[in-house]
Parts: sequence; C-alpha cells; structure tokens
Amino acid sequence: MVLAAPVDAREDLATTRRRRRSRESGAEVGKAGPLVYTVLALGAALSVFPLYFMFVVATRSNDAIGGLPPVLSPGGQLAENVQRLLDNADAHFLRGLANSVLVSASVTLAVVLFSTLAGFAFAKLPFRGSNVLLLTIIATMAIPLQLGLIPLYILMVKLGWVGDLKAVIVPFLVSGFGVFMMRQYSASAVSDELIEAARVDGCSTLRIYWNVVLPAVRPAAAVLGLFTFMQTWNDFLWPYSVLNQDQPTVQLSLATLSSGYYSDFAQIFAGTALATLPLLLVFVLFGRQIIGGIMEGALKA
Repeated sequence: MVLAAPVDAREDLATTRRRRRSRESGAEVGKAGPLVYTVLALGAALSVFPLYFMFVVATRSNDAIGGLPPVLSPGGQLAENVQRLLDNADAHFLRGLANSVLVSASVTLAVVLFSTLAGFAFAKLPFRGSNVLLLTIIATMAIPLQLGLIPLYILMVKLGWVGDLKAVIVPFLVSGFGVFMMRQYSASAVSDELIEAARVDGCSTLRIYWNVVLPAVRPAAAVLGLFTFMQTWNDFLWPYSVLNQDQPTVQLSLATLSSGYYSDFAQIFAGTALATLPLLLVFVLFGRQIIGGIMEGALKA
C-alpha cells in the first residue's frame, strides 16, 4: 500500500509526457512549410492523373488516345462506350464482374475468419508443436505462386475443377501472411487477464474468440481484408491458367478486350473504369475504419 501512490504517480507522469510529446509532434506537423505541401500536392496529382485520364478516354472516342496535345477534358460518349462493352459477346464483361465480386468476397471473408482464428490460437492457446507449425506457415510465404503453378494446376485437373470458380477460391481460403499478421496483433491487443476473466465467467473458447478477441483485433482484420480483396480482385495469372472465356473474372474480360488485332481503347478504358469502381467503393465504405485501426495501433505502440 505504501508503494501504490508513487507507482501511480510515475505512471501518470509517463502518460503526461507521452501526451505532451504527441502534441509537440502534432504541432511540428502543423508547422510544415510550403515546400512540403507542394511536394504532397504534386505526389497526389501524379497518383490521381492516370485514373483521371482513364476516365477521360472512357468518355471519348479512340481519337483521344493519339491526339496531340492530349485531350484532358471528359467527353460525352461514356454511355455509348459502355453499351459497346456490354454488347461484346467475347468479353462476357458482366459475368466477369460478377465472378470477381463472388471470388474476392469469398476469399476475403475466409482469409479474415481463418486468420483471426489461427492467430488467436497461436497467440493465446499454447499447445505442443505450435512454434514448429507457425514456422512452417511462415515458410510458405517464401514460396512464390509461380513456383507452385504447375503442381496446383495438375491438382485442379485431378479434381475436375478447371474452368470452375472453385479453382480460384479454394486454394486461397487461407493465407500464411494473414495468420502471421493476426498472430502478432492478437499477442499484443488481447491481454491474458481478459481471457482468464472470460473463462471465469464461463465462456467457451469459441465465445471468447467471438466476444473478446474478434472485437479487439477488428482494426487489423479490416486492413487484412482490404489487402486480400485488392490482391484477389487484381489477380490475373492464376485465373488465366484455370478459367476460360465462358467463366472469366473481370481481369480476363479486360484481357480479352485487348487481345484482338485492333484495340478499341475507348471500350477497354470504359471496362477498366467499371472494374475500378468496386475497389473505390471498398475504400469509401471502409477507409475511415481502416485508417482508424492503423492510427489506433500506432497510438498503442
């Protein structure tokens, strides 16, 4: 009891110092000079310009590509280009768009679920051989997809999944990176005392995961889900290997548009603009939560 007050006083002093350093660092950021803002504005403009020019070409005819100086203002032919895209029987664009939504959503949900479960088990449920198993999972991250492409394709042939969406969903339901990431985050975000308190209250392991662990690791799970969705949506090599033109993803549909003797760039860029909309929608819906999760992790550190 005699030592309680000095310990609390030291903790309060340390907290006050951290807050003061945080305010000072925020003040220093607020005092950034014009050169910093100029560089940031230039970087933002260079990042956004390709997307803007894609939209410009999607709203004009093919003459906009080769025009000198290049046309930088949107036109009025977007509806016509989109209609020609949808009427293209070889591309199956709408089917490819729907397939990509289904594949990306399924893989993302599975990766987040299994990664949070495995991360919780490795971090808070000690069992024999856990370190060896975790090292094995981490070792799988060193094997590139290109190295396992042929064996994986042979397995899909044996299972009869070639040309089926199962071939691009099932092999990627679990991610070694996701398991490792959630293990590291669970180890720091979930305290052992909280888990023991839940066990004393009579919670089962699954209930502890659902009511205690999952809310605590939600920021990291949101970041993992975003990265997984983007990676799956933009994947081209593996879907190109196991799918066909009758059951494409959106990336294969775009590749079909540009594989002929004549490239209709207005149609291609219209399809690319439509294929980018789901990614932008994910950022709009979940961007604030993801950024908040990253900032929360930074403040905890």
